[in-house]
Amino acid sequence: MLIIDKPGLQTSVQDLGRPGFQQYGVVAGGAMDPYAHRVANLLVGNSQNCATIEAALAGPTIRFETDSLIALAGGDLSPNIDGKPVPMWRPVAVKAGAVLAFGMAVSGCRVYVAVAGGIDVPEVMGSRSTYTKARIGGLDGRCLEKGDRLPVGNPSVHAKQWTATVLSQAGDKQFCAADWSVSDDLIPLYGKEAEIRMMRGPQHHWFDEESLAAFFGGIFTVSSESDRMGYRLKGDTLRLSEPRELLSEGVVAGAVQVPSGGSPILLMADRQTTGGYPKIGQAAAVDLPIVAQMQPGAKLRFKEVSVEEAQQQLTQQKKQLSELKLSIELKLKGV
Repeated sequence: MLIIDKPGLQTSVQDLGRPGFQQYGVVAGGAMDPYAHRVANLLVGNSQNCATIEAALAGPTIRFETDSLIALAGGDLSPNIDGKPVPMWRPVAVKAGAVLAFGMAVSGCRVYVAVAGGIDVPEVMGSRSTYTKARIGGLDGRCLEKGDRLPVGNPSVHAKQWTATVLSQAGDKQFCAADWSVSDDLIPLYGKEAEIRMMRGPQHHWFDEESLAAFFGGIFTVSSESDRMGYRLKGDTLRLSEPRELLSEGVVAGAVQVPSGGSPILLMADRQTTGGYPKIGQAAAVDLPIVAQMQPGAKLRFKEVSVEEAQQQLTQQKKQLSELKLSIELKLKGV
């Protein structure tokens, strides 16, 4: 059991979402940074879809009632246990009674806390993800609050054994991190600027040449009004070549809608199921985790790529995750 002593900012339970229900008006949702979520789960021997704790900018304070195996991935929000820094992107065995807290955001925006066994809240439509606007999933469909108690599922046999072995050698330390971690080339770099691969959207030809050039060649700033539904971007005003209207149609994560005001919105995890604004671009799925880690004020540039290139990059990332899964399993087995 995990106890939330302080909730932090926008702290919620998330997994990989509930796809398959958009036709009924139910958003897919899920982790804003699915890559960090997946890696954190793999590091503690979970399946990639197990529920984790997602926190933005200001992390929570979490107390552990039992010995646990955790991993932190995503943004560096200065994690510590009893005032001592906790390394990220590696397994960490934690003793009962230890308290995990966070400080300033050093890099990135969102951190994922995975616990061996996963956060075991009830499933709603096949997912444990929290969608606050509909009050479903997670813990009572809301962000976490002080005093909340989160049940944890059963860890894998190897996760249990690894945790027990490590803690037996920890002495008076409240936690003990593995001496191995995810390799540097698999850890994303989170900065104040990023280049995002972008395909042309289904209505890109509706926009005038100046707007297309500005979109694929300019710089956009992430607005403070951005949220889990979409990132509002400030930059050159984008205009249609002539007045046109679009019937509402289905939308996906990464779609860039342009409302009548001309300021684009990059749709994220909690996007609506349909939209009636023209879409000038579609971000490559492999780069959406980088977008999710951009803080307000960060700068984005869009590099035009083909659908084939975006698919190749996503396939490569899936291959890397499969290889990482195998390596971690061997490490937890002590091989």
